[in-house]
Amino acid sequence: MTKPRRESVAMLLVFMLIENRLVEIVSSEALVFENHQNPHQDRQEFVNLVLHRATLFQPLDETILRKAQEIEQHFHIKGMDALHLACAEQLAVDALITCDDRLLKQYKGQILLANPAHFTIDFLQR
Repeated sequence: MTKPRRESVAMLLVFMLIENRLVEIVSSEALVFENHQNPHQDRQEFVNLVLHRATLFQPLDETILRKAQEIEQHFHIKGMDALHLACAEQLAVDALITCDDRLLKQYKGQILLANPAHFTIDFLQR
């Protein structure tokens, strides 16, 4: 199975875990903004449905913006990625799931970053 296919299947499992309330999802103003920019209406609607399951919401504020700037400086992670990480750190999440290999390699901060396939394997082995 190719890596993109494996990640897609793993994300379906993550969505099932969220739906069955075995995993909590959080949201942020950064996620909502980024999703609003998605040109694919069907994907945008799907993400909106998933984000409505969020148990916590992190608005953007000065603390988040400063934290994002620190992440940019320390880890050379730019823009929206730094904002997502700052929000996740502020919410003290257990893990942030991403398919971005560059982000997985660069970030060595407070929270666990996990590829969806690794996350689901680890979760199912508990």
